[in-house]
Amino acid sequence: MKMKMKKTNILLTLFLLITFITTISNASYNDVTMSVVEEPITTIKFGNNSYIERSVISKDLENKEITIQLKVTNNDGMTKPTGEIMLVIDNSNSMLDPISEDGTLKRRDLVIDSAKALITNLLEDNTKLKIGIVSFSTKSVSDEGSIADARIVSELTTDSDHLIESVSTIEYDGPRTNLDAGITLAKQYFSDETDKTHQYVIVLSDGVPNVAIDFDNYYYSDDVITKTKSSLQSLSNISDNVIVMLTYIPDGESSPTYVPEYTGTKRTYNEIIEEIFGTIENPTIGKFYYIPDDQIENTIKTNIYNDLVPKSKTFKDIKVVDYFSKEIVDNFEFSYVQDPNFGEISSEIDKTTNSITWNIPELKADETAIVQYKLKLKTDYNEDILDQVLDTNPKLDLTYTDDSNVPNTKTSDVTPKVKLTEPKKEELPKEFPKAGKSLFFTFIGLVSIVSIILGFKYFVINNKLK
Repeated sequence: MKMKMKKTNILLTLFLLITFITTISNASYNDVTMSVVEEPITTIKFGNNSYIERSVISKDLENKEITIQLKVTNNDGMTKPTGEIMLVIDNSNSMLDPISEDGTLKRRDLVIDSAKALITNLLEDNTKLKIGIVSFSTKSVSDEGSIADARIVSELTTDSDHLIESVSTIEYDGPRTNLDAGITLAKQYFSDETDKTHQYVIVLSDGVPNVAIDFDNYYYSDDVITKTKSSLQSLSNISDNVIVMLTYIPDGESSPTYVPEYTGTKRTYNEIIEEIFGTIENPTIGKFYYIPDDQIENTIKTNIYNDLVPKSKTFKDIKVVDYFSKEIVDNFEFSYVQDPNFGEISSEIDKTTNSITWNIPELKADETAIVQYKLKLKTDYNEDILDQVLDTNPKLDLTYTDDSNVPNTKTSDVTPKVKLTEPKKEELPKEFPKAGKSLFFTFIGLVSIVSIILGFKYFVINNKLK
């Protein structure tokens, strides 16, 4: 009987001890209030329009937890250009040469019809693009070598109907080709407020430049070559946005016609073309198409269109490293709410680096990778973090390989911030033992339990003595 009573006393003592300590601990945990002090969206941009984003997407402050999302979006799909395009079109009379066996189809037909299709396709549902048109050729010998050799056909506009009507009215009556004038005039119509990276020049011609502004009065001369090439090179601030299409050039061995007294260097048509425009593989500027007439339509409607409309990009070997502060790692539970839909991610926080790593082998255009995780305050948190503003994620690193197979690294230190506070209790002593409030409460609890046990034993002994 005595053994049974003794065992019962021990179990009762343990039960009371555990219950009291748990009650004291929970009371302290439940009194803590959590708040999100700052919740900025961390954004790292890459490619042309792609980005990685980290954000707080939900908060359950009563349960002292927040949910954070990592999202990697590839927006580098096929997008139409924004800004301004100047079409610079040759209107010399050689554009009226027949190119079909029956003579009904003229070079002008292919160039202009293809230009119309290009205008229509570029402006379709594209409100951020304006197109203008300039024509160039000489009108008379008296005006040769001046800006008057070029004419504005249409100023910059988004009205495709107006542009198509304007390009249809171009007259082809100029005997010679002054590309220098065409480029010079086209540059004057770009808006000052437009970013240079969004300005484009497209030249469509069927002749070797033989006249330039203020040239030395000799056709195809060194002076013409130098000035025309310099005019092209003056577009260097938009060099990636310059496209030249040159079609129907006579036999490369044919010699140009010079005025009799010209004593400068004489070159073949092909030699002049290469000096001015470079080669297809190594152009003077931008992109150079040197084609026969039967490739005009495909070059303008397909190749040049695709040059203006960026192709979809795929990013590979994407690695996202999300870092946590030591206070978060030590005092918060980490768990995934939504597993990543692309790639693989660390199963838990790496305690050596305080980070998780997300590897995405490939992300194609218009694809978005997402993962979500939750941070919840532990019940046995360190009270030293109370009343401090804590960084949740002090750093975010991104590495990836772009579509040119070039590795890139980007980083951000923008982080959400949280704070834990505990209401001040007036009835508690202003100063606690150095070990902290938890130890103090435990001490009081033990004293209470010992008192209960002693009281219980006194009651038992007292009953036995009766």
